[in-house]
Amino acid sequence: MTYDAIDLATPIEPVEREAIIEFRKVDKNFGELQVLKGLDLEVRAGEKLALIGPSGSGKTTILRILMTLESITGGEVAVAGAPLWHERKDDKLVPASEAHLHEMRKSIGMVFQHFNLFPHLSVISNIVQPQVLARGTPKAEAREKAADLLGLVGLSDKHDHFPHQLSGGQQQRVAIARSLAMDPKIMLFDEVTSALDPELVDEVLNVLHRIAESSDMTMLMVTHEMNFAREFADRVLFFDAGQIAESGPPEQIFVHPREARTRAFLSKFISVD
Repeated sequence: MTYDAIDLATPIEPVEREAIIEFRKVDKNFGELQVLKGLDLEVRAGEKLALIGPSGSGKTTILRILMTLESITGGEVAVAGAPLWHERKDDKLVPASEAHLHEMRKSIGMVFQHFNLFPHLSVISNIVQPQVLARGTPKAEAREKAADLLGLVGLSDKHDHFPHQLSGGQQQRVAIARSLAMDPKIMLFDEVTSALDPELVDEVLNVLHRIAESSDMTMLMVTHEMNFAREFADRVLFFDAGQIAESGPPEQIFVHPREARTRAFLSKFISVD
């Protein structure tokens, strides 16, 4: 794996699909519990990846490692060719400093199960403030982008509302717009519909589908919405016990899974051969 830095702001042409995320022999332990076991994973630039599997199989941990919310116990992670949890000093790889982690996470956005909106700020201010504070974007420019993104997620009429005045689905759409406003090259979605009432799930999934179809962003999604994963993903990874048990295009995983444990898991959601 090369660690030469790549400019994440440079558009990546479709014909040059370099690996933008690389895990090499990654272990992650929580005390005596090993959540990831020698994980090898490459994600190509622009790829849409669905991560499925039973609870506790390591899916969310992968997203949290990429977002620098969890460190690794062993192995190496690189984003756009640059080490994530290490940095180069005097031609040696050493543990990453907080400054390095801060710089790396600028290119990564994450939407969580819970919306984490600022309750005292209006909808549009929830999207404007991170741009101004974290990126130094002029307020007028940040507000214009926020208005455009609220249009994208179907909330143009909610600019001046506060989070408590919105449904759960609307709050999650604001959270998605807030992450997009930071211009990430990689977007991570962690069970973004799991906290929603069933009747609100589709409105969020429709937004995600629209973003996936219209964007060249790399997207990783942990989800139990199997029908959506089948439509959304270029590739599906089934995790079990901290490892990738099966990987392939949606039609293979959902129609003709090769592994017995994949079939057993999917049988709870859909009929499989």
